[in-house]
Amino acid sequence: MNDAQLLRYSRHILLDELGVEGQERLLASHALLIGAGGLGSPVALYLGSAGVGRITVVDDDTVDETNLQRQIAHNLARVGWPKADSVREAIAAINPDVQVNAIRQRADDALLDALVPTADVVIDGCDNFATRQMVNRACVRHRKPLVSGAAIRLDGQLGVFDPRQPEAPCYACVFPPDADVEEVRCATMGVFAPLVGIVGTLQAAEALKILSGLGSRLTGRLLMLDGRELAFHEIALKRDPACPVCGSRHGSAGH
Repeated sequence: MNDAQLLRYSRHILLDELGVEGQERLLASHALLIGAGGLGSPVALYLGSAGVGRITVVDDDTVDETNLQRQIAHNLARVGWPKADSVREAIAAINPDVQVNAIRQRADDALLDALVPTADVVIDGCDNFATRQMVNRACVRHRKPLVSGAAIRLDGQLGVFDPRQPEAPCYACVFPPDADVEEVRCATMGVFAPLVGIVGTLQAAEALKILSGLGSRLTGRLLMLDGRELAFHEIALKRDPACPVCGSRHGSAGH
């Protein structure tokens, strides 16, 4: 690190758990962020401000005025912009040293197979079940840790799924791909503005812990947030041997 970086990241360097070595790992790391909306906004801002060297942002949507209630990486001046570009601009305003690759398209298998192997961590901030499953499959295929979050109304959840750990469940162990899931969208169901900030900030924290070498203790646990009571609940998770994504009889697709 140069003198300017030593100053910028001095509050990280003062942490015994992080120090110079942990900050250097962040500077050398690559995070892949799927979604640049309510969850992706705080994730991107905190990863950028913390000095993650490369951040790839994937989102095919554009900034709308209704987003500004909760998607804090965007502003009125960038209404109509691609969200990926808006996030890149927001990170640059905080930390211009971070390399941000803005990809203005919807995630699909081909794109994920190109991007996931290059990432040190994948953060899923998307808003639909199908994409979450697709991202999980790609992380299992390429053995990359996944930080997954979701928020709707006044309820949120957070999980870390790490296929590098033999006994760790994947997202599909907990939420089977063939489950009959009713899609709920902010546009129709509403969402409490700070809730996506809380969940997204927690996602950023777990991603930074993974990247810096601190490691996440959330693997094998699902953290549930009740925004009404501001109460956190944990559910212990187990790997499903019959999981169609990471189960032993599907070894070629997973471990």
